[in-house]
Amino acid sequence: MSRHPQPPARHESRGASDTGSSDNESPTAAVEKPAALIARALAKDYGDGPALHPLDLRVEEHERVALIGHNGSGKTTFLRMATGLLEPASGTVTVFGEAPGSMDARRRLSYLADTPTFYEDLSVWEHLEYTARLHGRSDWEQRAADLLGQLGIYERADDLPTRFSRGLKQKAAIAMGFIRPFDLMLVDEPFVGLDAEGKEALLELFDEASSGGAALLVATHELGFVTTTQRTIALRDGALIFDGPSTQAEARGLVAVEGAAETES
Repeated sequence: MSRHPQPPARHESRGASDTGSSDNESPTAAVEKPAALIARALAKDYGDGPALHPLDLRVEEHERVALIGHNGSGKTTFLRMATGLLEPASGTVTVFGEAPGSMDARRRLSYLADTPTFYEDLSVWEHLEYTARLHGRSDWEQRAADLLGQLGIYERADDLPTRFSRGLKQKAAIAMGFIRPFDLMLVDEPFVGLDAEGKEALLELFDEASSGGAALLVATHELGFVTTTQRTIALRDGALIFDGPSTQAEARGLVAVEGAAETES
């Protein structure tokens, strides 16, 4: 007998959110909150030159931001420092005023890495259960079924994601990122490997998260996504070269290397 709840409900695309705040979150207090993410003179050097020049950056609550730049521009380095997975060479970064990697920061931050990783012996469903319970979500089962249905992998819930193709691994990782509550999501190249249906589902999930009040910072080469954001940040060779409204961003030129347009991936 299946351990799953009822099949995924019919999804109303680009609709109300089921992600963003934890289940027992209290009403918003009338106290000014710190920004979702603040970097101050944040820098990283791997020894053969700066991977990220000193960066000052602020992402407000509820903002939807695209982070663009060519491969090696510093996007992943920045995101990994913001999540606490990588130590900066200098400077600081905070998540809602807390140090990256701290319990409070981890509680409010969901991170989708560019390369999904899974436990060898856990099915997709077991990964979702583990992630949801780890973050205190008690009503996770129907949400898990709906996520898998939305991403088109409900029938693969009992399979091991370590045996999946690149695209199916990405879909499983996306489900894991959205099964838990969060107030800020950092995402690194989420569209790589996804088919058209997967990309559409991911855009819908981003919309739901934004509608629910979460802040999004998405590093991507998918230039079409940039037009759906409020703000674009561009890095080149580790340096900030643009930070402004997405409507003013010449996205293709901003991801170019030394002025040569880069092919979309």
